Amino acid sequence: MRVEPIVVSESKEAIEKVVKISRVAKVTKGGKKLSFSALVVVGNTKGRVGVSLGKANEVADAIRKGISQAKKNMMTVPLQGTSIPHEVVGEFSSARVLLKPAVEGTGIIASGPVRAVCEAAGIKDILTKCITSNNPMNVIMATLSGLKSINRDLEIYSLRQQAMLQKTEKEDVDH
Repeated sequence: MRVEPIVVSESKEAIEKVVKISRVAKVTKGGKKLSFSALVVVGNTKGRVGVSLGKANEVADAIRKGISQAKKNMMTVPLQGTSIPHEVVGEFSSARVLLKPAVEGTGIIASGPVRAVCEAAGIKDILTKCITSNNPMNVIMATLSGLKSINRDLEIYSLRQQAMLQKTEKEDVDH
């Protein structure tokens, strides 16, 4: 089954996409109680993206809840031009997603859930591969995990650069 995100709204400040809607039936003594869950991705296309799972008795309410929660859970994604700075593998549960920077003009080569996250974050050129799982929730969380690790890698890189500068300055003073 192929998952295609539904664009709920696309305004200047945010893109809101519904990746998956699930109907959940709870069986009780009185019968089946139906409810819905909506997996939603929200982003400003300038490096900020958020994901949430909204649950309610009606589809519209589940989507609305998911969007408001995703806006609260937004994170910053480091962009280098129209792509990401370096290759990274994100992991969550059994899902692993490979994210590779691409040359400008390549486009987003990705599955539905990963594409939704990349478009919402503002990434225009990227190569991706879902390695183990195809569960949309796990794939999205693995993608976010990979994007978060880019932040950590860049922080470590900048700290190393500062340490190298301090070391060379100290050596220059000693000589």
